[in-house]
Amino acid sequence: MSSKTELKTYRFASSSYHILPGTSDYHCVKHDVRLKHNYPFHIEVGTIKDNVHIKDISVEENRNFEYQVVQPLGSGNTKKVTFLFHGFNEKDWSKYMPWAKAICEGTGSSVVLFPIAFHMQRAPKYWSSKRAMFKLSEERKNRYPNVVQSTLSNVAISMRVHAMPQRFIWSGLQTYYDVIQLIEECKAGRHPYIREDFEFDIFAYSIGGFLSQILKLTNYKGYFSNTKVCLFCSGFTFNRLSPVSKFILDSEANVALYSFLVEHFDKFLQKDDLLHHYIQEDHIEGEVLLSMLNYQKGRTLREGLLRKYEKDIYAITLQKDTVVPSFEVINTLQGAYRDIDIKVDEVDFDRAYTHENPFPSNTGNNEQIMADFTRVFAKVCAFYNN
Repeated sequence: MSSKTELKTYRFASSSYHILPGTSDYHCVKHDVRLKHNYPFHIEVGTIKDNVHIKDISVEENRNFEYQVVQPLGSGNTKKVTFLFHGFNEKDWSKYMPWAKAICEGTGSSVVLFPIAFHMQRAPKYWSSKRAMFKLSEERKNRYPNVVQSTLSNVAISMRVHAMPQRFIWSGLQTYYDVIQLIEECKAGRHPYIREDFEFDIFAYSIGGFLSQILKLTNYKGYFSNTKVCLFCSGFTFNRLSPVSKFILDSEANVALYSFLVEHFDKFLQKDDLLHHYIQEDHIEGEVLLSMLNYQKGRTLREGLLRKYEKDIYAITLQKDTVVPSFEVINTLQGAYRDIDIKVDEVDFDRAYTHENPFPSNTGNNEQIMADFTRVFAKVCAFYNN
């Protein structure tokens, strides 16, 4: 941290882990109904015997964990918070610390670094073991000789998604409920640092933007009515994402996920009573999530909600981003007929960069990178401050 900020750690116990795969009997608190999960825990395709495929509901790290807050130095408590949501398959916060610090210093807001389910500190350390994951990746390549971009960095998540694509839905919903839970704990005065009358915005990168849009557009109990959402390299519908990367997903996992969520999701909803309940039976978060999966199918609901909150959303895209192309963000956020007034700024840097690493360190052109970083986060902070 800098001389102007400090880093504090807080505990969180997820109350929503009970929706995760790994058992057969479920209970929806909202409707007070019991539900059966009548779909196999996992399919054999994609699996290799190891402890990557432990039951989701049993992963202790995902249920009880610590999260961090970048705070203005010496602040006793805070009324102003910005949630920062990270990208897909992230394992540590190092790249995000300068981002959080820039937002904290530029807005005076405390920045909550909140991890998505089964990411960051919410995943077993084994999934980040370089030696173990290298071995698994080699085994996966042997099993699938045509796999593209299978690496030690993405093999754990690729295997889990390949074997059970609905994990994308359940971990997303758990994270959605966790954020609501944290907000309500703060509003009830149970947070040692965040005041009961706090106000909050969201800064979201990549898949974190998918989560943030669902939070904003559902606007649970009106909590998000005044929340500004800044999307960085984000703002897409799922079927317009290109996540095959050595840092994100391999090609076999991507095909399985796309097939499940886009091509055959309607059929899976008919087979899976639990999934059907949370997506199509009076759960607005499921309805909005569904509208974010397929650009064409969910367009009416999605664009209506985006238009309702158009002044609260702002996106910054990168011209050379191949994972989240700028035109797909524009297509989604501004609508098929460009009649939604959401500002999208496309930025380019006069140097090499990628979606996964827009501000690389130790490349020899640190002054240029710092100038680019400063330019982007000046835009971010101006959006929040106006």
